[in-house]
Amino acid sequence: MNLEKILSISGKPGLYILKVQTRTGFVAESLSDGKKITVNLKSNVSLLSEISIYTYEGEKPLAEIMKSIAAKESNGPAISHKEDNATLAAYFKEILPDYDEERVYPSDIKKILNWYNTIQSKGLVVDEAPVATETVEAAAENEEAVAEKPKKAKKVKE
Repeated sequence: MNLEKILSISGKPGLYILKVQTRTGFVAESLSDGKKITVNLKSNVSLLSEISIYTYEGEKPLAEIMKSIAAKESNGPAISHKEDNATLAAYFKEILPDYDEERVYPSDIKKILNWYNTIQSKGLVVDEAPVATETVEAAAENEEAVAEKPKKAKKVKE
């Protein structure tokens, strides 16, 4: 699951995909209705890939939590974010057993589940294809070959 270009824009409902960067901001497309909007640089924008959740040991990236939800649900939809707080907390405890209950509020859990269900409904929850070992070995051999090539000396003008 790649969250690199998925955004949450303060004051705007739903999630957006970053399309094009401009001089004064960027263009984003809504995941809910597909409409494109321009967002200026003064807007408060969060990349989902940069968001973390507090745990007792530190912080855990949102991408890992989304992968845990996807694994639990077999890439299907999670429970609704409109469930009562106790149900949401119990569900989230299954996903992330060591989350900091004092610093992660029910509203945060609702937002995460809502985001997951939005991303899942658009077909963006997919297993990332594992990189074939042959490809990794070929890349390593390429790097070794490049490193062994003698470098040409540069001519210095006097």
